[in-house]
Amino acid sequence: MPTTKKEGIYFGLMMCTGMVIVMGIYNMILTGMLGEISFIEGLVQLLSAFIVALLLDLFLVGPFAKKIALSLPFDKSKKIFMILSISFFMVLGMVIFMSLYGVIAAYLTNGLSTDSFLQSYLSTVAKNFALAFPLQLIVMGPLVRFLFMKFVKGETRSMVESV
Repeated sequence: MPTTKKEGIYFGLMMCTGMVIVMGIYNMILTGMLGEISFIEGLVQLLSAFIVALLLDLFLVGPFAKKIALSLPFDKSKKIFMILSISFFMVLGMVIFMSLYGVIAAYLTNGLSTDSFLQSYLSTVAKNFALAFPLQLIVMGPLVRFLFMKFVKGETRSMVESV
């Protein structure tokens, strides 16, 4: 897990990249945009979503999720409880904000269907949380932690050992 600000940025970049790619494609499928937009338009949408997600992760959702998780009454020495708690609040916060971003982007791109804005937003939040939480716990969380420990922390260790 990240212990410095620099490591936190690397970890956030890695996590946001994976989650934005999977969730972005998922939302394009749900809205029927995947076959309708060009490859370049899809990349532009993923890149803009990545920028928004990274900013939210680093400056708003991430700090609040950690603060909430650390304030809960459980044994902080148990790493699994910390991972589950932070993951839950991170996913919840990111789904709330990124679903809003997605509904606004869809509205600006295509206009909303017959659903009201609130209906579309709440439906998007439910669908996104249903995928994002298991994706975070089962796939992205373990994968990013593994890659982080191998390449970022491993790099730090080898730098320290060479000194």
